[in-house]
Formats: sequence, structure tokens, C-alpha cells
Amino acid sequence: MSRYYSYLNTATAILESYQGSEPFAHFLKKYFSLHKKYGSKDRKAIADLCFAFFRMGKAARDLELSPRILIGKFLCTDSTDPLIDVLKPEWKESIGLSFEEKLNIVGVLSKAIFPWKNELSEEIEYESFCNSFFIQPELFLRLRPGHKKSIKQKFIDSGFAFKEIGTDCFSLPNATKVEDKIQLNKEAVIQDFSSQRVGSFLNLLKEENIKSVWDCCAASGGKSILAKDILGNIELTVSDIRESILHNLKKRFQEAGITQFNNFIADLSTDKLSYQKKYDLIIADVPCTGSGTWARTPEQLYYFDENKIAQYAILQRKILKNILECIKPNGYLLYITCSVFKKENEENVDFIKINRNVELVKQEVIKGYDQKADTMFAALFRCVL
Repeated sequence: MSRYYSYLNTATAILESYQGSEPFAHFLKKYFSLHKKYGSKDRKAIADLCFAFFRMGKAARDLELSPRILIGKFLCTDSTDPLIDVLKPEWKESIGLSFEEKLNIVGVLSKAIFPWKNELSEEIEYESFCNSFFIQPELFLRLRPGHKKSIKQKFIDSGFAFKEIGTDCFSLPNATKVEDKIQLNKEAVIQDFSSQRVGSFLNLLKEENIKSVWDCCAASGGKSILAKDILGNIELTVSDIRESILHNLKKRFQEAGITQFNNFIADLSTDKLSYQKKYDLIIADVPCTGSGTWARTPEQLYYFDENKIAQYAILQRKILKNILECIKPNGYLLYITCSVFKKENEENVDFIKINRNVELVKQEVIKGYDQKADTMFAALFRCVL
């Protein structure tokens, strides 16, 4: 039996055993740890088939796993592929056609892949966004101040394929092992290009005498490091819901050379803060559906329940109600999501306006789906009183 049939059978068995309760990349890693007969080339081929399946989203759910995997593989492939040649030879001559033509060949509609068009933020181009699920996003590095020249030389010496984007961003193929060549967090931060573009909002505040900054849903601390690099000598406070999150953040801060900061644990959807400290700037990169990142984690697209949109919007508004009280008069709120849904984005802008006397300084859907990057939303407010 051809190894390609073996790849397809293995991918089918893996997908049958996966239930969506953990990131698929973690599940796959554990699977291959238990089944050591697969070499690196085999693992990559099988993983590609599995991810191609998830990239189909909600489309062709009536088909069995194997044909659906092959449709996904066909749509993800734009050049000659021996697996397609062997398993679906009738598609061989069509592999280089446009994405829209290939959709027609397999009978798949964009609206079946992502059936929530009416929920999207208005600036999202629906067809382009749906098509982007079939393209693996790239790895993006934000180069920290003073390190661009040395990193560039290291990458050239190592033969890395990289592109320069703007003044302080490099993009590389997703699987590039940059950690083998540079000191992550000290020299550069792995940070999606759209997330880096949130820096344009912080740049608007460079002349505003921002002293105290609270990153209230700090997660791994990427936005905090960005704020330090742009705003300089700030009094930084970080918080999140679990100690384990802050433990990982502290390790990253140590690598980044950030030694002076305050931190606390809080569930901002329920907890009333134990003190009434107020800040010049609050960064609220709130929990969300993550729908702008599904090209990186397409299993989330496959398993997504539309009811989650409203659930996250409610959670976000609970957080906002608590933190809006903690902004100084004439202070700022930077609201961020990695969502494409208007309930989490523009409708929460309206919610903020209702609950605090604010001026909307800037609002943007940060489109990444046409740049092999995530799609995000950000809005900057100045609190008038």
C-alpha cells in the first residue's frame, strides 16, 4: 500500500480520537510521542492532512473524514503534490487554479466554511477572510530597540528565509526555529504582525506623559513589553486570572529585562478591586473568541459554537465595567480583541461610551488575513472626566 494511503488512514484515526478539549498541536505531539514509528517527514505529512481537515471549518460536514481531509488538502495546496496525484488524480491538473475555481471543483461555498457573515465587523471582506483559513500564517518577530542589525546578520549567516516588514518586524516561515539563533524576549519578541500594529495606538500617547500603566488581562505580557518599548519609563502593573499565567509572564519579563513591575491575581469579571488606584493608561486585551487567529488554530473554527460570541461579549462588558472606574481623568483605555465579530468589537465601543464619559481617539479593524497574519480590533479612548 502506498505510504500516502497510510498517511490518510493515520490522519483519519487521529481525527476520530480528538475531541477538541485541548489545542490540536498539543494532542498531536502526544500522539506521536506514543507512536514513535513515524519519522519527521511522516509526522509533517500527517499533521498537514489533519490541519487541512480543520481548515474546512463547517463545510462538507455530511462527508466522511477521509474525503473531507482530501478536499481540505486540495484547497490548501497550490503546486504539484504527490499525495493528491496518487489519491485524487482527477484533481492533478487543477492544483494550480485559483482558489475560487478549486472551490467550485469540490463544491464548497465560503459561506459553508464560516457561516457567520452577519456577525462580522463591517470592515472585514468576507470572501477574503474565509479563503485565508487555507493559508498557514507566518511567524512574526518584533525586533526590540537596538537589536535589528545583529538579528538580521544572524539570520543571514544561518540562511534563514525572512522578510523585513516596516522598521522593526521580520516575518519567517511558521516552523522556523528562531530560538536557536537569538535570545527571545531580550532581542526580539515573537508577536503577530497585527498585534505589533497595536503599537500605532501607543505611539499616539508618547507625548501624553503616561506614567502608570495597567495591563489588566496581561496573559504572556506581549502588550506590556510593547508598551515599555514605546512609552519608556512607565510604572507597570500587570494582572490576570491565574497564578500560573503570571508565573509564565514573570519568566518572560525576566528574559526581557523588565524587573520593576507590580502584579496581582484578579477575576475582573467578578472581583471588585481591593484598592482604588487609578492609571494613566489601562490596556485591556480582553478574553475573546479568538476568531481572528483561527488560521493558526483551525480546530477552533471547526468546533466553534455561535453562542460563544454573546457569551464572550457579556464577559468583556463585565471586565470593562470594573476597569473603567480605574482610569484617571484625561487618562486612556486601549481596548483590544483578536476577534472579527462586531459584538466583541464595535458594539463594545458603544458600551464603553455609555458607561464612561470618553472620547474615541482611534478605532481600527487590524486586518491580517491578507498578510498571513491574525486579524484584530483595537480602540483607544480618552476619559474626559
